[in-house]
Amino acid sequence: MTTTSHDSATSDSTEKKRYYEPAPQDIDVDNFRKVLESRRSVRKFTDKAIPTEVLDACLDLALLAPNSSNLQPWTFYVVQNPAKKKQLVKACLGQLAAKTASELIVCVARTDRVDEMAKKNISEFPFNEPPKMVKQYYRFIPFNYKTGYFNALGNLKKVAFKVARTLDRQLPVTAFNPADAKLWAAKSTALACENLVLSLRAYGFDSCMMEGFDEPMVHKLLKLNDEQFPIMVIAAGERATDGVFYPQYRFDRELFIQKI
Repeated sequence: MTTTSHDSATSDSTEKKRYYEPAPQDIDVDNFRKVLESRRSVRKFTDKAIPTEVLDACLDLALLAPNSSNLQPWTFYVVQNPAKKKQLVKACLGQLAAKTASELIVCVARTDRVDEMAKKNISEFPFNEPPKMVKQYYRFIPFNYKTGYFNALGNLKKVAFKVARTLDRQLPVTAFNPADAKLWAAKSTALACENLVLSLRAYGFDSCMMEGFDEPMVHKLLKLNDEQFPIMVIAAGERATDGVFYPQYRFDRELFIQKI
């Protein structure tokens, strides 16, 4: 049976249109490698300030990090008030990186606005009208990370998932308890932190990602609620001549990379 021109036209008109975004091909891999290889945990900074426009550009690039369902579960607190900055240095145990940094940025993972971000994904969808599937997804996805009062929803999901897996059903990761939800938010926030420090390096500045800090003290300083978790403090500035204490080294790649 031959296909008529009418049939072809009908097929073309009903074919689903897909968004297309070409990938740039002119990226300088050598410079990208230079950024990665020259990023170090800098323990001492000079007195040089990071220009406001540079800091803002780096923070904007941090927000482009990949994250779960585009829910962007983070807030970056740039602590510039002198009194608060002094308290934050104290909370960072007086580390030299914190004392000498031009900027101190507290990276906070959040599980308290999943609903808000899901609604924004619908209301601020880049096309005039979100597809039906997108609307359905963002109405459902908040339940994936909620655990409910007294963990009631988390326990219900745990039972449901256990039953489903006995039927050989494949299921995505979900939050069975508040710790799972915290881990989910922390993973996405850590990716944004990496974007931030690499952006600073690309602009000629450096950083130190500090996990050693008094979390309750930072919590109180920033007036965070129980669903907001500081996961690291990033010290940033210009690298001092003696700002890096030791050469960088890594263990054999065979310990970490397996091709199966």
